[in-house]
Amino acid sequence: MIGSGDIGGKASGLLSLAAAVAGSAVPAQFAGAVIDIPRFTVIATDFFDQFMAENTLSPFTRDDLPDERIAHHFQLADLPANLAGDLWALTLNTHVPLAVRSSSLLEDSLKQPFAGIYATKMIPNNQPDAETRFARLTEAIKFVYASTFFKNARNYRRATGSGVRDEKMAVIIQEVAGLPRHMRFYPDISGVIRTYNPYPFGSADPESGIVTLALGLGKTIVDGGVSWSFSPDYPAAPPPCGSTTELLKQTQTSFWAVNMAKSPGADPLRETEFLLHLGLRDAEYDNVLPLLASTYDPASDTVYIGTGRAGPRILNFGPLLQLNDLPFTGIISAVSHTCRTLAGGHVEIEFAATINKQESRPLRFSLLQMRKTAIPADSVNYEIFDTAGAALIVSERILGNGVRDNIRDIVFVRPDTFDFSRSREAAREIALLNDRLVNENRPYILIGFGRWGSSDPWLGIPVNWSQISGASVIVECDHPERSIDFSQGSHFFHNVSNLNILYFSVRPGISGRIDWDWLMHQLPCHSSPLVQHIRLGTPLRTAASFRQRKGVVVV
Repeated sequence: MIGSGDIGGKASGLLSLAAAVAGSAVPAQFAGAVIDIPRFTVIATDFFDQFMAENTLSPFTRDDLPDERIAHHFQLADLPANLAGDLWALTLNTHVPLAVRSSSLLEDSLKQPFAGIYATKMIPNNQPDAETRFARLTEAIKFVYASTFFKNARNYRRATGSGVRDEKMAVIIQEVAGLPRHMRFYPDISGVIRTYNPYPFGSADPESGIVTLALGLGKTIVDGGVSWSFSPDYPAAPPPCGSTTELLKQTQTSFWAVNMAKSPGADPLRETEFLLHLGLRDAEYDNVLPLLASTYDPASDTVYIGTGRAGPRILNFGPLLQLNDLPFTGIISAVSHTCRTLAGGHVEIEFAATINKQESRPLRFSLLQMRKTAIPADSVNYEIFDTAGAALIVSERILGNGVRDNIRDIVFVRPDTFDFSRSREAAREIALLNDRLVNENRPYILIGFGRWGSSDPWLGIPVNWSQISGASVIVECDHPERSIDFSQGSHFFHNVSNLNILYFSVRPGISGRIDWDWLMHQLPCHSSPLVQHIRLGTPLRTAASFRQRKGVVVV
């Protein structure tokens, strides 16, 4: 720890996690594995206050300034001299890739989790001279400091009723879990464990929880990209897919890694400055797929575990989840139980796993974060569900619990003209409508196709939190021409769950319906080829029941 102030919510969670695992029998249960927390240093919040005051930065945190301007002014500022001295000593003794992560006072709290709202910047930290490594580290710290005032954070604080005066930023400097491979560095697996699953499938129930896995850095999961989900009670059971063709479309084909080669050009204002976005061919070249992937044989329409034959690779983690050559699923279950006991309730755990067959204990399971998740109490009057036959929206896959009877506005993506190639355009238009409705203090229902918050525009509308912060009810729906698996495990969903925003997933004919005809026949306040906004004379009645597993919107 550097400094004497607060260490923030994320760092506090890491310390609790370290104490829980060290005090449990989990590591000793699995002789073939190392279970650890990558080494980290915390810069306490007193240095954030000192940095802001010494550089007179308050005028550059105004709401009307774009993120780039704020980040630019913070980069021009100097870190406090006593902090710089400690960071120089750290730089001299550290030569591994580092993740510079936010740990604000409000972050990871139960009612206002701020998950994924602030910046994380990864740096290779492999330059031969200490001066360059020190410069990249200080740039990353100032970028995280600046993210306290970015638009995404401002809008989130507004939505949760938190003021900027309530917030202070600590910073975590942590070793990146992973291995070097051909001038890039990444873990075999990044994952998120949620001990409660609001969308169970197959034989699982909500208490079974759910685990989401991705090849490479966890940015894929955080950004709502394509990943693999399974229940710890049924690790070999695949997610629901109608066909092998659908399975191929819904498995990961790209991943993120730290760039260990010479950077093409400095860009300290960009969070992904030192990251690479790679394809499965790169992973195959690095020889990381044999324990993670399966192979599709088109001739027999069969998926074979492993990569021992030619054919398209399916990143379903089959060798680990079905063959149990390594104690991967056992560690997940044990860690989940330990952390849930520690927290006294359901939790979300981020981890990374690396596999090195050259070592006596080839599996390294690294815990990166733990936060408690809120499971709302059931307080819904079930009589509203008797009107579901005439409802505007019905869903049998919901997040959240409660009733909303103050909503008159609906913003929706048009079913007759929407095309996924224009998802980014739709996101920008929705952001403008959101700002207008937030300023007017008008909560609204948001309806769209695919995954809200996905970074991949072909999977849904790639909004960030600030662009839909005023939505009180969010609905995701299958597109008439494309079915997309529902999102799991991202920071986006953690915030939705903990803020008790009602979230409906609608798969027409399977898990609900939307009366598009009614929506399209209402007089719009705003209409474009992509997005429509309607305002009703009387409030809608919206309810979602945690226990009934049902949500309705009634006109």
